[in-house]
Amino acid sequence: MIAARLVLVTALTILPASVRAATWVVDAAKSRIGFSGVQVGAPFQGRFTRFTARIDFDPAAPESGHAVVDVDLASAETGDAQRDAALPQAEWFDTKANARARFEATRFAAKGGDAYEAVGTLTIRGIRRDAVLPFRLTRNGSSARATGHLDLVRTQFGVGQGPWTSGQWVALEVGVDIDLTATEQVSAP
Repeated sequence: MIAARLVLVTALTILPASVRAATWVVDAAKSRIGFSGVQVGAPFQGRFTRFTARIDFDPAAPESGHAVVDVDLASAETGDAQRDAALPQAEWFDTKANARARFEATRFAAKGGDAYEAVGTLTIRGIRRDAVLPFRLTRNGSSARATGHLDLVRTQFGVGQGPWTSGQWVALEVGVDIDLTATEQVSAP
């Protein structure tokens, strides 16, 4: 079995001595974790400029994979100064108490062709919920690209407190998009 790892920072995997490991180094300049929503009827998009990931993934044996992606919530940018200043505050991400969001996939599932699902949990503001991130993986020689989309209801994670819980001003539905580009580096165990 050949294990493939997508890595932004470090990957830690216990492998039998006979396994040859492939390490995927993510190109931060070509990778993105974004989000989208609707505020007072107008759609907006944003992104997180700082995140780390440890992802062990072998397309030939996806069920044995594992991933941990940590997102620095204070790095959210939407291009609107007022919204960007509000997002770290206690009513929204509350970055003083909860600096990071975490997605941890305990396994992956092949869905046919280049389609997969990362199955695990998402934690935002200390609230942990089951989550499934569908994604597509395309390879081109020693490089790969993973793209995926996940729909969330922000209030299930406590995002939007007080007058923001109703969805009157900011829609409850939020989209999260990932687009990671990585290069393979092969090493012996």
